[in-house]
Amino acid sequence: MRLPFFVYGTLRPGEPNHDLFLRGRTSAEEPGRLSGAVLYDGPGYPYAVEEPGGAVSGDLVTARPEAYDELLAALDRLEEYLPGDPRSLYERVEREVVRDADGAAVRAWVYVAAPAVAARLRARGKLIEGGDWRARRR
Repeated sequence: MRLPFFVYGTLRPGEPNHDLFLRGRTSAEEPGRLSGAVLYDGPGYPYAVEEPGGAVSGDLVTARPEAYDELLAALDRLEEYLPGDPRSLYERVEREVVRDADGAAVRAWVYVAAPAVAARLRARGKLIEGGDWRARRR
């Protein structure tokens, strides 16, 4: 399934990994919001943790068709995601994201904290109020 990606940290436009991974590989990048998750500050990057009532701000990124498979593999490596591997930091899950521009709901891939990571963050992590990783630095 070739879904767009919802990015909320270092892959957002203007952030360090955007140019390294996304520049030239996307056909659209649009602000959006993921409901049902909260954000925790990690060491240099955030983690989305699924939680009812929460919301995370980010960008919905549509890959160019010819770059999709390569981009998917590169993002899985960046996020240290291996399907079924309990050592993965993140899991790639399909979730609904709402585009800011028109309020349309779009199915997208989202990297959320893997269960063991999420449990540690809930127990002693630093919650990012408002769900916007960029805003925490302002």
